[in-house]
Amino acid sequence: MFLFWNGRKEDVTNVALPFHSIEHIDEPRKEAAKSGENFEMFDMRGRQLRGWTNKLIWGDNKLILSSLANGPLREEIEKQGGLKLIYIDPPFAVGADFGFNIKIGGETAEKKQSIIEEIAYRDTWGKGISSYLTMMYERLKLMHNLLAEGGSIYVHCDWRVNGYIRLVLNDIFNTNNYKNEMFWKRQPVRGAKATSKQYARNADVILFYTKSENYTWNNAYKPYSEEFVKSKFRTDKNGRVFRDSDLGDYSAESIANFEKEGKIYITSSGKKRLIRYLDEEKGEAVSVIWDDISEVNSMADERVNYATQKPEALLNRIIKASSNEGDLVSDFFSGSGTTAAVAEKLGRKWIACDLGRFAIHTTRKRLIGVQRELQKNSKNFRAFEILNLGKYERQFFMDDLSNGAGKSKEEIYVSLILGAYKAKRIEGHSTLHGSKAGRFVHVGPLDVPVTQSRLESIFEECRQKLYTRADVLGFEFEMGLTPQFIQELREKGVSFTLKYIPREVFDKRAAEKGQVRFYDVAYLNAKIRKKGKTVTVELTDFVTHYTQDDIEEVQQSMRKGRKVVIEDGQIFKIEKDKNGIINRTLLTENWHDWIDYWATDFNYEDKKEIIRIRNDKGETEEEWTGNHLFENEWQSFRTKKNPTLEFISAPHKYRRTGKYKVMVKVVDILGTDTSKIIDVKI
Repeated sequence: MFLFWNGRKEDVTNVALPFHSIEHIDEPRKEAAKSGENFEMFDMRGRQLRGWTNKLIWGDNKLILSSLANGPLREEIEKQGGLKLIYIDPPFAVGADFGFNIKIGGETAEKKQSIIEEIAYRDTWGKGISSYLTMMYERLKLMHNLLAEGGSIYVHCDWRVNGYIRLVLNDIFNTNNYKNEMFWKRQPVRGAKATSKQYARNADVILFYTKSENYTWNNAYKPYSEEFVKSKFRTDKNGRVFRDSDLGDYSAESIANFEKEGKIYITSSGKKRLIRYLDEEKGEAVSVIWDDISEVNSMADERVNYATQKPEALLNRIIKASSNEGDLVSDFFSGSGTTAAVAEKLGRKWIACDLGRFAIHTTRKRLIGVQRELQKNSKNFRAFEILNLGKYERQFFMDDLSNGAGKSKEEIYVSLILGAYKAKRIEGHSTLHGSKAGRFVHVGPLDVPVTQSRLESIFEECRQKLYTRADVLGFEFEMGLTPQFIQELREKGVSFTLKYIPREVFDKRAAEKGQVRFYDVAYLNAKIRKKGKTVTVELTDFVTHYTQDDIEEVQQSMRKGRKVVIEDGQIFKIEKDKNGIINRTLLTENWHDWIDYWATDFNYEDKKEIIRIRNDKGETEEEWTGNHLFENEWQSFRTKKNPTLEFISAPHKYRRTGKYKVMVKVVDILGTDTSKIIDVKI
């Protein structure tokens, strides 16, 4: 039988793009060190010293899976015994998107999905179930390739796609490797809502497949129900709860041993029965009906306010059943990071990835929280790093766009960015590429940051030609480009605006429809307090110009009621009464209302970022990117339990005199990173 749908393709992506390591987190808090036993792979604080580093990867999971399966990281995965377990909870609700809610000033603002996320949504559902199957088929093929021979995969879905996904899994994993279809009852007994002319829907399906017949399996048990205990168990004279069962095929020797242990019960008729004490039993074997795990309720400690968050108990069951301590598990639609959090708690290694920036940030905070808890309880924890494909992903997109175009890649690239920015191309300039609404436009490079020296060159050309305003577009900007430097150039006669080029410029549909939004670079200010060899960092200011809505347009179109809007770095509550009277309230009253998380690396240039690439001979080579790793040594962030922030770091003491660079990273409430480097002399 051959499974066919409109758009099915047999070939899958097989690129191997290098991964950038953009952040490394190996200590939950520097000042939280504890004394204790020194382990071989972990220091006395529980911190990992060597071995596998867990991986949180931001980006398109198709390119991530292909790069894991075909690139140098595959070797590292194989050294860990291979990938033993995959759990995925892919999108299966047609109305789902990547938007999320922000709590601010007692109100809720909606952060709309980015265009790249909207494109992923359209690619998934644009042609209905056919495009969904095409998206899932390629990714499941790559997962099958990456999975160890003794590995398992669990695919979480609901009534909309359950039947389709099962057919695709049969096609890829083989029907012989189908193991179970579990039904997870999401809601408590009285939680299901009646639906007109059909039964209430309150269950999801989890499909369980393996790659081969020889796979990891640990029997799963759950506590006996109260009703079962009442009906089957009794209490002996010592107060222990027990039940008795037939000795069956037990040997005479075994029965003799049971008698020595006092576990034989003799009935009034003189028949011997085996005593089973409740506190010694494992419980009831878990069946395919999972009705003992509830959804994450609004008051749960584990809740992180992420729409598709799954309960830790669900992943706890799956990970325990299909992996062992030290095994590598993964989730390629990781969302709020439940798989990674549970894997860390259970002593498993993990890989998690997601397309959404907010998902990555939510997971980062959650995993640091897990590290803190493990450290508090004197348990070991592993470092994790945040990766992306960065400039290599952009180069991949450009290679795809310029293939057979008959123009130079540089020409295609500049035209692409100018078109998305709605600017006109200009000729006869050395640093300027276009113009828009009276401002001249420079398109920054594809694969390196816009530097201060580049800005100075643009400034010189603008000054010579008497231009007074310029927009500089870039994927990345040098951290030394401070507001003070931009102000100095303005005072000399040229007003610069720095804007990020979003990843979605590489999607023709988004560019053609004018959906690509460039946003202004944010700035942070921080100062160093120094006493001898000890320093602390104080976060003093944050400026963003992020715009999502047009306030005037919202006010004109809205009816009676209220809306929360985001424009030019401010969040407003707009209220309109029945008479059309509008009241506008500023919710972001202070710059720190924008901060969700900040962290410091007290010696930023201490560790180079080394990437591993395959050369033309298929050999793995190491190469310095020219950047350094941000090693997250101290952090403060908002949580549900504690929404307040600290604005002064813990003290850091340098061992030696010399010059150091301190890097400060801020993640705002929208999930966007902004960084600054400060020079320190000790």
